[in-house]
Amino acid sequence: MNASVAIQVLPHVDSDEEVIRIVDEVIDYIKSTGLKYYVGPCETAIEGEYEELMEIVKNCQYIAVKAGCPKVASYVKITFAPEGGVLTIDKKVTKHHQ
Repeated sequence: MNASVAIQVLPHVDSDEEVIRIVDEVIDYIKSTGLKYYVGPCETAIEGEYEELMEIVKNCQYIAVKAGCPKVASYVKITFAPEGGVLTIDKKVTKHHQ
């Protein structure tokens, strides 16, 4: 693993219920990738190889639009270490959830 991303997808829709529905579709897509992920209250973290993660970030926009939102904003944080050694999700959060 040489990268991790945190993505927050913000659909521009009229109701909280629609936001939740669309974000849930994006999360379902992330789950379907088979990569390690962690859903938080404001963003989802994913770890894997840089190129694959960038493809997932791109696809999250398309999933939101396909789910019915006319416009989407996303905030993305990227950690990239070409030679590996990126801190894992488990190392970052496990101690806080015991």
